[in-house]
Amino acid sequence: MAQNRPARIGFLLSQLGAHAAELFAQNTRDLGVSPSEAGVVRIIARNPGMSQRLLADRLGAVQSRVVALVDRLEQAGYVTRTRGTTDRRTQLLDLTDSGRELLASLRFAAEGQEAALTAGLSDEQRTQLHDLLATMSMLQGLDTDVHRGYQAMKP
Repeated sequence: MAQNRPARIGFLLSQLGAHAAELFAQNTRDLGVSPSEAGVVRIIARNPGMSQRLLADRLGAVQSRVVALVDRLEQAGYVTRTRGTTDRRTQLLDLTDSGRELLASLRFAAEGQEAALTAGLSDEQRTQLHDLLATMSMLQGLDTDVHRGYQAMKP
């Protein structure tokens, strides 16, 4: 890289991010869910029994948008809602057996996406790239489990 030219790290990250999002969207579309729905399935799998309100807080999304996401996942048979025992207004979320099968398919899709994105890199380079991106995310105060796109979702 020329010394007088800016690094353009932000631009390159943006380009790769858009490309990664397109790859993942295609993979999730093939499974019949949106990337947003896929993310919700993953979060519920990691936090079984979490409340719908806590999910909205975790995503940084408005409650009505999360209700719509969970409605679609419930109608598809991937998620169940049960009323809380201490507060009947609370909706607790869990995956169904079909939801756990979807999660396994989503993991496979994510592994395929990662392989496509890092094709041509050595194992050492993949590890280094992961570590650098994780460090950058942490330094920016980002939650590495929740995509910031949920915050931009409209009700």
